Amino acid sequence: MSLRTLSAKDATDLDKDLMSVGAFSLDQLMELAGLSVSQAVYQVHPPEKGKRVLVAVGPGNNGGDGLVAARHLWHYGYQPTIFYPKQSKNELYQRLSEQLKNLGVPFTDDFEGALKDTDHVVDSIFGFSFSGEVREPFAAVITAMESTKVPVTAVDAPSSWSIEDGPPSSGPGAKFNPENLISLTAPKPLVSHFKGRHFVGGRFLPPSVAEKYNLDIPAYRGVDQIVELPAGQNAKTQKSTPPVAGVSIMKKIFMGPQRESLNANCFPCIKHAGGSSKPAGIPALQLLGLTYVF
Repeated sequence: MSLRTLSAKDATDLDKDLMSVGAFSLDQLMELAGLSVSQAVYQVHPPEKGKRVLVAVGPGNNGGDGLVAARHLWHYGYQPTIFYPKQSKNELYQRLSEQLKNLGVPFTDDFEGALKDTDHVVDSIFGFSFSGEVREPFAAVITAMESTKVPVTAVDAPSSWSIEDGPPSSGPGAKFNPENLISLTAPKPLVSHFKGRHFVGGRFLPPSVAEKYNLDIPAYRGVDQIVELPAGQNAKTQKSTPPVAGVSIMKKIFMGPQRESLNANCFPCIKHAGGSSKPAGIPALQLLGLTYVF
């Protein structure tokens, strides 16, 4: 399974749509994103591998996702520690920090010292809106994550990476390729440079918004908020393109609540809508990119 990617501009526009057409609030989206991050960490590093998790938090929304993830991880039985050097004065971020302090979660100013006493790192410093030069104290933090043997899970993007072009050619992050990446809502173009385990967390994306940006909604299992992409699929990710005629109609049908009542009698109409000469049924669905809805 390969998924279409979302550019930085489209990711910004999509967030605006989620908060207008989708009627989500920022704290709702942050809560859902952080929950996805926590599930990815649990998947790659269950508590029996070591409960100490160091969360590197940036000044923006990506950092907020990390704060939410840390709270969930505490409730899963982990022992998170927060590195948050540029704390926001925004009420939302202050509440997220206070929630952690109420749980007794420690905050530290010494990332490198804490790194020596942890089992896993969550990189939630910079997300899809990052651009420009990495400055201190984050340059030193990224360099430390780059060289550590402690496994790292990056949130939406390895910090310092260009969303479109991947790692910088030099400086902090040039050789930073963390073990795990959790893409939020949809993968970004940088995943073509990523070599580790890759998850997608976006089980809050309304079909109408997904259709507008021509994004695939993967088949989430049970109550999971994340899906892992098979190894080797990162390089096959394609940028989102305008919807093909006829496909949007079929997506509305097959992504709607009536999808579970579909049967083989529906397949001929799919063949007709797709204009395919292939036999009706699953091959016709694959041409429309719809196999994931079953």
